[in-house]
Amino acid sequence: MADYEDLLKQMQMMEKELKDKIVSIQKTFKSLCKYSENGDLKSWTRDMGAMQAYLKEQETLMEGMQHQVDEFGIRAYVENGEFVEQMLACCDRLDVDVKGDYPSYEIFPYRVRVDAENLDLYLDRKRVQCLRPLSFVQSVKGSRDKLLKAAFDPRIFAKELAAAYDLMFLKQNQGKSPASAVGDFYLKSLYTLLTPMRRFRRDYDQQSFAFDLARLYASDVRSTEDGRQFQFGPSRNINKSIRILDQDGREQYLATIRFFEAIPNQSAN
Repeated sequence: MADYEDLLKQMQMMEKELKDKIVSIQKTFKSLCKYSENGDLKSWTRDMGAMQAYLKEQETLMEGMQHQVDEFGIRAYVENGEFVEQMLACCDRLDVDVKGDYPSYEIFPYRVRVDAENLDLYLDRKRVQCLRPLSFVQSVKGSRDKLLKAAFDPRIFAKELAAAYDLMFLKQNQGKSPASAVGDFYLKSLYTLLTPMRRFRRDYDQQSFAFDLARLYASDVRSTEDGRQFQFGPSRNINKSIRILDQDGREQYLATIRFFEAIPNQSAN
């Protein structure tokens, strides 16, 4: 079974040898220039022989490196599923949540797609030139951790959700506000109201929306500025749901949301 880490160890040993050869070539080249300038052709001829030997050794090393890559077989590595298998193993080792089936996966909040035909890897819509599983997973984990540290105000996001929720009621009632605007709406429907144009969805895709939902879900915000509370709801249809990870890393499926007036506590007479 091909393992990229084995290839990397072999390549790193040969890269060190190649680096040493390049250093020797550079030193010899400086000497050649000096001897040429000073008219020391005897020393120049001697070092030119050394330079030719170094270049031959360098060429042999490069041919060996190419042979290692060819023998590894990057196309078979991807097409036979070994890349994916090792990527999933790295996710498990680094405690990175991953879900899905070949060739598409979700590493929350990102989507990953393997294009075996072109030997490409996609992170959301961005093509990533990285077929070392450990390096790729470390990069995704780093990007996710950076997102988690980014500024986010759950109150503002809840307010935006409430505005989309109210707009959905107006649309369903032909512009007339219902007497009691309470009900459940699919979060995916509210997302389309928040991003009415395609170019908005490019800048703020559904995975970004899911990530904000996860941060709101994990916060202690449970009501909007106007005093309404909100609650999320599930759905039997998994396609209607949005998968998130809660603050403990457990997956949750949120399908709907409702905003409602809090019922005041009734004191006993």
